[in-house]
Amino acid sequence: MRGVTWCMGTMLYLCISLLGKSHSGTELLHSRQRRAPADDSKKCSYTFLMPQQKITGPICASATGPEPDKDRVTRMDISDVREILSKQRREIEMLQLVADVDGNLVNEMKLLRKESRNMNSRVTQLYMQLLHEIIRKRDNSLELAQLENRVLNVTTEMLRLASRYKELEMRFAGLAGTVNNQSVLIAALEERCLRGYGRQDLPAVPPLVQVVPESIPANNNRFTNEIQRDNNNRAFPRGSRMDTPTPDPLGIPPPPQGTLTADGPFKDCSQVRQAGHSTSGMYLLKAEGSDRLIQAWCEHKLDNGGWTVFQRRKDGSVNFFRNWENYKKGFGNIDGEHWLGLENIYNLAKQGDYKLLVELEDWVGKKVYAEYSSFHLEPESEGFRLRLGTYQGNAGDSLTSHNGKPFTTLDRDKDAFTGNCAHFHKGGWWYNACGQTNLNGVWYSGGVYRSKFQDGIFWAEYGGGYYSLKSVRMMIRPID
Repeated sequence: MRGVTWCMGTMLYLCISLLGKSHSGTELLHSRQRRAPADDSKKCSYTFLMPQQKITGPICASATGPEPDKDRVTRMDISDVREILSKQRREIEMLQLVADVDGNLVNEMKLLRKESRNMNSRVTQLYMQLLHEIIRKRDNSLELAQLENRVLNVTTEMLRLASRYKELEMRFAGLAGTVNNQSVLIAALEERCLRGYGRQDLPAVPPLVQVVPESIPANNNRFTNEIQRDNNNRAFPRGSRMDTPTPDPLGIPPPPQGTLTADGPFKDCSQVRQAGHSTSGMYLLKAEGSDRLIQAWCEHKLDNGGWTVFQRRKDGSVNFFRNWENYKKGFGNIDGEHWLGLENIYNLAKQGDYKLLVELEDWVGKKVYAEYSSFHLEPESEGFRLRLGTYQGNAGDSLTSHNGKPFTTLDRDKDAFTGNCAHFHKGGWWYNACGQTNLNGVWYSGGVYRSKFQDGIFWAEYGGGYYSLKSVRMMIRPID
């Protein structure tokens, strides 16, 4: 700006100087013309006519007096210009320095803005996390309140049950007193009976099994009276009888999917094996000449398979102290403890020549067997009489003494004893008087048991009459 002002001032000054020079030339010419007549006598005078200069440009006027020397003015101007240029250069450098500082400030401002955005995002995340944590704690507090309510409800229920338990204890004490009184009364009646009857009139007691092996299989000296216990510790009282018959194998609930094959029915498990089924399980059978369908367990993992299982004992979950009708139709669970039914066994065994396999397991895990070369039953009119062949195996022969004997239950006494063997041995069997085996007796836990009569699941030749076996299976298969 200063440079532009200086230039305009200089131009104005030059214009005024030129104008002054023009006027001075004109005045000189007129003065000379005026002085000429005075000197006419002495000198020759010359008159020069100068054309008047036409002013075509701007007229510059200067108030500073006569124009200084042109060269001197130019040097001063150059000096001023240089000074102005130096000042402008210094100002430019200063402005550049300020611009650099401002650029750094701008960059720092950008970084600060970026960090501010990041901080805002982080603060937002922390706020959301805090909000979720607050919501979670509120939910936890609600759950805690619900749990406290449940605890209060459970506590109330426990108090109610405790009160109920006290009432039951009182009732039990009353019943125990009644039982004691009845026991005293029974003892008194027994005493009166003993006095009223002679020794020869006393009811007969079956003879005990005389066969006692040299070594009892279970290495356990404790006695137990745990009877018929299943996985839920439910027990049947000794000598109890279930009044409601268990449905026969055809009427039991259907087995789980995949257990009972869709093929069949087959005449026996040997035919199941021939059909290509090698998995042990439940299969649908139908004996020749019978219109009755049977669900039976086929054992295919033992001796090339094909065995039809008609009796199994393993955990005491089923009570075998039953009447004739139950033993005729069958009862229990096919995949657990069961009796297939005398009628079904008769229909299966009359289809051809069958042999019998009895598998026994003691309480130390040892398994033994007894195999009989032939097996069949006579019809119901003959009491489903047992017919056996010759024995082989490592369990000892305790069943041959029952050969040719009809089946006996609590309500049908067909044994050779004066009393009812089913009553004393708590089961149904082909009793003699009463016999050397009782595989449908009471399931005692632990092996050696204590009882007034030999009513456990015993095989006299293996363990004796007071050793109850852990598991038993009876199965038949056609003779090869």
